Amino acid sequence: MNDQDKIKDEFFDGFQKIYPLEKEFLDALILGNYAQCSSLAHSYLANQNSIKELYEYIIKKSLYNVGELWEYNKISVSTEHLASSVVEAIMNQLYLEIISTERNGKTVVAACVENELHQIGIKMISDVFEMNSWNALFLGSNTPTADLLSFIKLRKPDLLAISLSLYFNLPSLEKMIQKVQKEFPNLPILVGGQAFLHGGEDVLLKYDNVVYKSDLSSTEVFIKNFKCNG
Repeated sequence: MNDQDKIKDEFFDGFQKIYPLEKEFLDALILGNYAQCSSLAHSYLANQNSIKELYEYIIKKSLYNVGELWEYNKISVSTEHLASSVVEAIMNQLYLEIISTERNGKTVVAACVENELHQIGIKMISDVFEMNSWNALFLGSNTPTADLLSFIKLRKPDLLAISLSLYFNLPSLEKMIQKVQKEFPNLPILVGGQAFLHGGEDVLLKYDNVVYKSDLSSTEVFIKNFKCNG
């Protein structure tokens, strides 16, 4: 057993329960083994699991573990970035299976707050909207609020979805919400992200027309029940 394996085993034994397929995926992810991760992902889907379940139970959980390993100084930031690039490549590979040929006429803008560089979570949310026949306009990481406001004015979406991965960016999220609501008071805002594992949902209660969802399943229920204003 090499040092990297010892680090991972000590982390898993002492920190949390992790299941075999997830651990196999995570092991390959940390090594940057795209071929192995892709093979595991397709095997999971071949076993009558949905892409949404792959995202929620394998990819999302694995990335959360990668984040914890980095936070505990068990892996380097380079390894974290490598894991993220592998996951994004897999998600891009699956996109043609995600996009629906049916369109329902609704549009969502999906973005991260300023200085938020982690975009995989909001890409998952964007993909869930696409699965449900929405037109998802994915802006990705580090979206300047001024540019976001201009884009909303141009594209006139039915909903804005915002992701927050790092808790210390919560003030930036609040500022973005305030500015969006000042310009577009009737625009519903959906918020989620890994940052809320540390709390902060109570901050969102101050704002009307802002909804927090903690996972992809509850987000999909929200999407299916969504009614456009007017």
